[in-house]
Amino acid sequence: MKDRTIYKRDGKKRIMQHYDRYVNSFDFGVERIFVETSYGKTHVLVAGPPEGKPVFIFQGGNCINPMTLSWFLPLMGHYRVYAPDTIGHPGFSDENRISAKDDSFARWTKELMEHFHVERSAFVGPSYGGGIILRLAAFMPDKIDCAVLVSPAGITLGSKVRMMGEILLPLVMYQMTSSPRHLDRIADTMSQSSMKEVDKNVIGDVFTYLRLEQDMPKLTTKEELKHFNAPVLIIAGEEDIFFPEDRLRIRAQEIIPNLIECKSYVMGHFPSEEHLVKINQDIEEFLHKYY
Repeated sequence: MKDRTIYKRDGKKRIMQHYDRYVNSFDFGVERIFVETSYGKTHVLVAGPPEGKPVFIFQGGNCINPMTLSWFLPLMGHYRVYAPDTIGHPGFSDENRISAKDDSFARWTKELMEHFHVERSAFVGPSYGGGIILRLAAFMPDKIDCAVLVSPAGITLGSKVRMMGEILLPLVMYQMTSSPRHLDRIADTMSQSSMKEVDKNVIGDVFTYLRLEQDMPKLTTKEELKHFNAPVLIIAGEEDIFFPEDRLRIRAQEIIPNLIECKSYVMGHFPSEEHLVKINQDIEEFLHKYY
């Protein structure tokens, strides 16, 4: 509902401060544009050369847009990057949540593309953002020239038992006690003990001050993607607790018609700085060949 905030107490102010500090840390110019859509006002970060080919980057779920955008900074040198704050997730977009199980995110994306006069684009999506791209692929495949899915939602899930023991239980304990020990445990599980302190502080405040989005994007079916033929690169983590590479690879090969490659690294859901160097090389090579 539009009148129900996703934040607790003074959480919005705290999380927006994290957001602004992150944007201000970038060493390139960033435009901040609000776009009116049928689903609510959407805040979009725009960067890169105006003459560059368009790339839409969707943020991970339950985190701030510039955090996951920072994973792909090398793209700003060659491409015109549009990174919207997902409706209903922490950021400057409206707070009403929309379904990731129907065509809502596809229609939302189409309206954003129309605002920026983009007919077709390359797309990059980590985690929940990958699930949004798959919703677009299911309902409006002609909008996608090629796609990079990094540890994506919307294909398969990891062990629910393991997630309960290593994520949910320490999350509940952290929300009850604010003990750094429990936050450290979550961060180490998500990142193979490589999460930056600034990111750990952000997710700590997200866990404390946000009514978390608990609905994951719909698991995509082969039937939904029968008209989707754009080249796809998947990059996955062998130690990703949410979307482990072994399950992801098998299911992706079954449902994605033009899966070019599923690359894997020994990493968690959050890549390390070292892995990000390799990931960006993979993405740039893929875009150079298929875009």
